[in-house]
Amino acid sequence: MSSDALDRYHIAILAELQRDARQSNAELAQRVGLSAAPTWRRVKWLEEQGYITGYRAELDRRKIGLGVLAFVRVDTERSAATATKALEDEIRRLPEVIACHYISGAGTFELQVMATDLDAFSRFSINTLLKLPNVKDIHTSFSLGEVKAGGALPLAHLAD
Repeated sequence: MSSDALDRYHIAILAELQRDARQSNAELAQRVGLSAAPTWRRVKWLEEQGYITGYRAELDRRKIGLGVLAFVRVDTERSAATATKALEDEIRRLPEVIACHYISGAGTFELQVMATDLDAFSRFSINTLLKLPNVKDIHTSFSLGEVKAGGALPLAHLAD
């Protein structure tokens, strides 16, 4: 199989695994309309090609005591690429930061940060975020409620 050859079975496997990655290979095979052996080979190929990058449990953040979800825009000083790389490396090491993106417009990075409560977030922002290399300022918005989270990636464009 070539690395760009996703057929309807690959797409169905990706959709099913996004829906429930814990299902057995036999269940997956039945749901996508293949026998078990070719389904297993296709899953392995999707993993090897990097389409599937891992498997994990989706946790309820509130049940584990993470009541605050903050969106933090980080403004950086204009400087060399080495300073930006150092900042990226530090951000990757912070378990409170669950996602980080380069952004267009104002700011350099947009972080998603989890904390137990507002006091914990305040300590984290003052004692950690503002002390990161090359950080000039931070601007924070808080989630007031989730409408949709942990959604599966859209796959309809692959079938075209």
